[in-house]
Amino acid sequence: MTDAHYHADANPSWCRMGSRLFVGTHPWHLADFDEPSLVGMLEADASLGVGEIGLDRLRERSISGEMRRVFMRQLTIAAYFRRPVVLHGAKCWGEVVEAAKPFKGQIPAFLFHGFSRSDGLLKDIIELGGYISVGAAILNDHAENYRAFVAKVPPERILPETDNEPGKRNDIDAIAAKISELYGITAAQLEENIGRF
Repeated sequence: MTDAHYHADANPSWCRMGSRLFVGTHPWHLADFDEPSLVGMLEADASLGVGEIGLDRLRERSISGEMRRVFMRQLTIAAYFRRPVVLHGAKCWGEVVEAAKPFKGQIPAFLFHGFSRSDGLLKDIIELGGYISVGAAILNDHAENYRAFVAKVPPERILPETDNEPGKRNDIDAIAAKISELYGITAAQLEENIGRF
C-alpha cells in the first residue's frame, strides 16, 4: 500500500499524497506564513498541492482573525493555481467545510485530513468533491462508532493516512486492510482512490 498521507509539522508544512507533495502553513504555525514563498513554490512546481491548511480549536478555544485570514489566503492561492488541498479542522470541521464551499469548481480536490465528526457534514463534503482520510483510530477495537461513521463514507471518497510524527508510526498497511475489510474491497481498489486525488 502506498503511504497515502504523510504529515510533518515542519514549516512550511509538507505532506504527501501518493506521489504528490503539498506545501502550506498549518494553523499552529501562523507566524510562519510566507505568502510570496508559497506562491513561488507553486509557480515553480505545477505538481504541488496546498496543505495542510485550515482552522483549529485544539490549542485555543476561539479561532483568531489571523487564523481565518491565513486559511482563506491559502484557499484563494490554491484556487488561483487550481491545486488540490489538504484540510485541517480540529474541533471546527463545520467552519472548514463552509469556508471551502465557495471554492467548489476552483479547487480540484479537497482532502479532509483525519475527519471524524458528524456524518451530517458528509453530504457537503461529497458535493465539494471531497475525500476523507482515515488513520490509526480505525484499528482501535473499541472504535465501533468511528468504524460505523467510516462505513458511511462512499468507498471512492476514502483514503488511508498515517501521521509520521516522532515516536508515533502508524502502520499504513494495517489501516488500509481495515478499511478494505469494512467495505469489502481489495487494497488495490482502495489505492485507486489515491491516484484519483
